[in-house]
Amino acid sequence: MFNSLVAYLDSIRARDPAPRSRWEILLYPGLWAVGLHRVAHWLFEAELYFLARLVNHFSRFLTAIDIHPGAKIGRNLFIDHGFTVIGETAEIGDNVTIYQCVTLGGTNPANGIPGKRHPTLCDNVILGSGAQVLGPITVGARARVGANAVVTDDVPEGATMIGLKARSTLVPVETWLKDFIPYGTPCKEPCEPDGGSRVDELESEVAALKAQVAALLARENGTTPEPEPTASRRRTRS
Repeated sequence: MFNSLVAYLDSIRARDPAPRSRWEILLYPGLWAVGLHRVAHWLFEAELYFLARLVNHFSRFLTAIDIHPGAKIGRNLFIDHGFTVIGETAEIGDNVTIYQCVTLGGTNPANGIPGKRHPTLCDNVILGSGAQVLGPITVGARARVGANAVVTDDVPEGATMIGLKARSTLVPVETWLKDFIPYGTPCKEPCEPDGGSRVDELESEVAALKAQVAALLARENGTTPEPEPTASRRRTRS
């Protein structure tokens, strides 16, 4: 048991540069939330539902993390910070990282029908802060969900999902053969396949359209149009 705890603490330290020692990690609310959930889940499986809920409510009060006693959680789950909600039928694999304000929620909770309503996260998934993963969908192994993304469809293995509603960045899996990306979102590296700036691309398109319009007007008036300044020249003038 002691060796398992040490391995768990080391797995968190490998994903978080903040703690200076294992002792600091023992104070993390995410660690306490997962530990208390193990107790609540054991009571839940023993059909001691009231006691399971009691442990769950104590854990939520202590850590600001709400994990339903029925949720199934694998090894080395790291919940960084807190304010996370994990629903009853959620299933979480090994070495999953969840940042603050994430929801693993169910769809259509008003109809009162039980069954699989919450997501399944495969091994090594990363959920960025504020991500909302909703419904009985599957997030494939090593997939990343960026901050504030809303995911309602299955996520392929190794994909990076961003936006609202979340879409894949379409980056080939071999491009992201990395063990860990904090917050599930690449930083200072290309997200789009061509690695270019979308703003520059749109400015170039607008400049080309303006040039075409000016050429058409000049042809009608029989004059020579002035060349449209490029995006870099516009920035220099401003």
